[in-house]
Amino acid sequence: MISTNIEEKMKSASWIRAMFEEGAKMKKIYGEKNVFDFTLGNPNLPPPASLKSSIQKIITEQDSSMHRYMNNAGFEDVRLAIANQLNHSTNLTLNQKHIIMTVGAAGALNVILKTILNPQDQVIILAPYFVEYLFYIENHGGIPVSVKTKPGTFQLDLEKIKESITKTTKAIMINSPNNPSGAIYSQEDLEELSNIIRMKNRELGTKIYLISDEPYRELVYDQKKVPHVLTIFDDVLMAYSYSKSLSLAGERIGYIAVKTSLESEDLLITGLTFSNRILGFVNAPALFQKVIKEIQGEAIDVTPYQEKRDILYQNLKKIGYNITKPAGTFYFFVESLIKDDILFVKKALEFRLLFVPGSGFGYPGYFRLSYCTDMETIENSIASFEKLYKHYNV
Repeated sequence: MISTNIEEKMKSASWIRAMFEEGAKMKKIYGEKNVFDFTLGNPNLPPPASLKSSIQKIITEQDSSMHRYMNNAGFEDVRLAIANQLNHSTNLTLNQKHIIMTVGAAGALNVILKTILNPQDQVIILAPYFVEYLFYIENHGGIPVSVKTKPGTFQLDLEKIKESITKTTKAIMINSPNNPSGAIYSQEDLEELSNIIRMKNRELGTKIYLISDEPYRELVYDQKKVPHVLTIFDDVLMAYSYSKSLSLAGERIGYIAVKTSLESEDLLITGLTFSNRILGFVNAPALFQKVIKEIQGEAIDVTPYQEKRDILYQNLKKIGYNITKPAGTFYFFVESLIKDDILFVKKALEFRLLFVPGSGFGYPGYFRLSYCTDMETIENSIASFEKLYKHYNV
């Protein structure tokens, strides 16, 4: 028998996976091309060509230490290369000690939360949010506190965030560009959030961290820019993954970047490195640490994602859906045609359309579409979107 705690969590587990599995059943019945699956955020663009040559170069090198254990924070030369790349884009002076290599951003977030949370500490998360945040926080004895962003724009509701901060607030977690809305939080709002944290720290005598989950940083469109939290906040822990920027979701490689005003910075960094070890994530895969060093600053060409975004946006808007064009990621967060988004998503299955309900992201009344799929699926799905719309708007 499994633990009752895990059994309970499994019952409330991700709608994303549940709908993906439903899609797999439907494809067996109707055929792959007749089911329009927009559930998983699984990158379908190839990695940059330089990745393959980098792997080939590294595995043929005569380095007998390549596959051994390394420092629990990762290879020093890799961490220095990442720090230098961050310094280039932020004008900061980070060095290798400020970088801890991790098993993806999920590993990074768990390492961060394990290190900073005491039992019953609160972590503010901004809805819509990636549902796993709830489990990550609870993994380490914390309490997630959900604060909704503004409807339609999904930008920060700074007053609600301010009202939600208490003496037990240990961190505020953001994700920009955001999964599932595709929103990029503005420079002005992030600066004001930084001011709010400073004010609350003085008022309550606390130290509140900003945790920034950034796997979609490079997936932006229309010449938009993502403000860099390392230059805005005093005490920030950035979790980064190469899963989306290099289409390496299966390789699970990422890092934590630390920038803090704390006098105990070295203790924090030592704690993060220790947590990296005792959670079982040590070490981030050696081969891909070396690969990442070789291709710092590179990213996939997001043009195909932008083309898919534009086709879906134009057609769904024309049909009548209330839809906001995302500035980044490869998701739409669309207003449901009925108030009950779960019932709506179940009805969409009858039209062979698979979405994820907004309730799964802490934001009922919407549904998420992932457009990192092939163009044929997108183009062939439009007729089904129209039939679904007409079902509710005769």
